[in-house]
Amino acid sequence: MNRFLLLITLLANALYSQLGEKPSKMNVLFIVADDMNCDIGAYGNKKVLTPNIDNLAKQGVLFGNAHNQYPWCGPSRASFMTGMYPDQTKVKALRIYLRQAIPEVITIGQSYKKQNYHSVRVGKIFHYHNPRDIGTAGHDDNYTWTQTVNPYGRDKIEEYKINTLIPKAYGGTLSWMAADGPDEEQTDGIGATETIKFLEKFAESGENFFLAFGLYRPHTPYVAPKKYFDLYKTNEMEIPLSSDDYLKTIPTPAVKSIRDSQKKEQLNLPNDLAQTIKEAYYATTSFVDAQIGRVLDKMKETGLDKNTIVIFTSDHGYHLGEHGHWQKRTLFENATRVPLIVSGPGINKNQKIMEAPIELVDIYPTLMDLSQIETPEFVSGKSFAPLLKDSSAIVRKSALTELSVKLGPNTRVQGYSLKTNRYRLTQWGKNGVLGYELYDHKSDRRELCNLSMNKLHKKIKDSLIEIINYRIAEARKKPKGLGPQFEGVSEWDEPETIHSQPK
Repeated sequence: MNRFLLLITLLANALYSQLGEKPSKMNVLFIVADDMNCDIGAYGNKKVLTPNIDNLAKQGVLFGNAHNQYPWCGPSRASFMTGMYPDQTKVKALRIYLRQAIPEVITIGQSYKKQNYHSVRVGKIFHYHNPRDIGTAGHDDNYTWTQTVNPYGRDKIEEYKINTLIPKAYGGTLSWMAADGPDEEQTDGIGATETIKFLEKFAESGENFFLAFGLYRPHTPYVAPKKYFDLYKTNEMEIPLSSDDYLKTIPTPAVKSIRDSQKKEQLNLPNDLAQTIKEAYYATTSFVDAQIGRVLDKMKETGLDKNTIVIFTSDHGYHLGEHGHWQKRTLFENATRVPLIVSGPGINKNQKIMEAPIELVDIYPTLMDLSQIETPEFVSGKSFAPLLKDSSAIVRKSALTELSVKLGPNTRVQGYSLKTNRYRLTQWGKNGVLGYELYDHKSDRRELCNLSMNKLHKKIKDSLIEIINYRIAEARKKPKGLGPQFEGVSEWDEPETIHSQPK
């Protein structure tokens, strides 16, 4: 750049600063929690203390009807980081590296790298076995990032102290611990510290950044310093009641998802044990909130808030005893719905959009629009940028989530669930051969009354079946400009050779 252009640039930046207008390139702080549901203050649960997330919602737009595309860590993360549906990424298991299936894809971070942004990851963004892979790169995608940090804290070092329903099993089993020591010794506390360092660095250098802060909690084991457990009383935890009579009203795959998909040790928990576990989840949620608060405070302190888009979300929702189930991997609202909050310059403040359906695949094109970057042709999501300035805008009319459920030793069935502003329709098997579920959220937000066989709801069911089959067909199309897809890739720690053919 010659001296004249440099002078013009400096004068323009000074003018932006005086007028309070945003420069042409916006930074992004992308915060992703692990296994966090919508049991937080901003979403109406005032018993759960999340003041920092609540304040973020006041500074931006909260979406109350946002859903993931596959309620399981690996497939969901591969989906939202590429803006494609799991039927397009071909990633439907945990131990798969993204480029085994779609080697030429351009992720969100890559799109920013191509615009000379620093694309930085701190913690978990792509899949990690949690807590097994803490301190490693897990199943990360190194093409996405300019730089990465893999925090490793006291929660991992003192893993042997953790309470668990199955000895030495933590990641997929209900496990918990009120830890000694300060926040900064925990893995997510270290992650927050490292994220803060990057903010300080970028504030000083003026370089543009896409900074992804991925937390490992509240994913089990629910570990947080004792002070967060002290915020709650065990005997005040409310555990949902679930009658087995309800199971007779839903298709077999749905029953399998909420009973057979979880370990037998987690079924029919005694009430006092269930209360202890739920308290630990809430304590860990408050701990996560505190780490997010540390990062947001630093961003404001450095002045980067004037030129940074903040997106907060989770990879999927989480059951805490609803439908008699714990954790994820169902097609009920508890597992598909996620928190989603967006704030930044030019974005409405203190706006709650509770009915408009949003999908996590929509994050990619939205960020591209907000950053004035062209969205890659293969991205299937739809930008919800118009909603950030006009809550009456219409982006989509439904959100689609899928899940594969094991019916027997060698048999799996695919389910798809469609959420509109009012209804949820879930279809099991091709063309619903294994049954349907239909829930009316106007009268049944807990999804306990399956209306699919109710003659009074036949018209709405038939119309939703037409919509879901169209959505499924679209989600299965190979996107233009993607490059090769590989079906049936094996998970990396399995002994089988990868047999796949490009599609």
